[in-house]
Amino acid sequence: MGSQANMDKMQQRQNYRNLWHTDLMRTIQNDPPYCCLSFWCGPCVSYMLRKRALYNDMSRYVCCAGYMPCSGRCGENRCPEFCLATEVFLCFGNSVASTRFLLQDEFNIQTTQCDNCIIVISLSLSHTLTHSHTQKCACGFMVCLQQFACIFSIVAMIVGSEEISEASQILSCLSDMVYCTVCACMQTQHKIEMDKRDGKFGPQPMAVPPVQQMSRLDQAYPSTVGYPPPAYGQPTYPLPPAYGQPNYAPPAYGQPTYPPPPAGYQR
Repeated sequence: MGSQANMDKMQQRQNYRNLWHTDLMRTIQNDPPYCCLSFWCGPCVSYMLRKRALYNDMSRYVCCAGYMPCSGRCGENRCPEFCLATEVFLCFGNSVASTRFLLQDEFNIQTTQCDNCIIVISLSLSHTLTHSHTQKCACGFMVCLQQFACIFSIVAMIVGSEEISEASQILSCLSDMVYCTVCACMQTQHKIEMDKRDGKFGPQPMAVPPVQQMSRLDQAYPSTVGYPPPAYGQPTYPLPPAYGQPNYAPPAYGQPTYPPPPAGYQR
């Protein structure tokens, strides 16, 4: 039942409306230093990004962000920092993918077709994504390198050739390099998205408007709190009279007030 729920959640991510602030192909040019840091110190970066994704509140930590069968069963509530460190070092691919899913579900970020191809292929080493509608991408570059390395290794054992064995190791090394590169791009993408969340660049989120006060009928002048002043040169019109006040000028001082004479009266 849990596997089916995860499958439904993965399918639901295809229908999210928002997009990543930076796609995987442009993370290197948008933040080269952090991408290099993610490549050489992947587990440490994964630890920092997961903690930041949880708003530095480790009481919310669950192993693999709750997307794996072992989630919630590893004693995370007793020592979340140690559990997170164990996760990023022993299950590095799972930690990167879990942080990604956590951000996608929080901000409704859809998984694009290009991202799907790269992620499904790259994370197949750690078996984090074994089923998806993008299985047609399983013959990608890194999977081909893995398959060739496996074939060369088998042939080297049968034939006993050192050259074929070395070729197999070279292909395996290239495959691992591609895997680490993709994980570095993903973690840089996560970092840029959280920079956007925290308002570190780009337009700031819309501020809360000031409190506006409604004018009351017993006020001589309506309240202008929350409204901009008239522009320079703009004509201002007199305010209407307050409720209950007569709309005519009062008589001058000392002038008697009489009702008007009837029609046809001559003095």
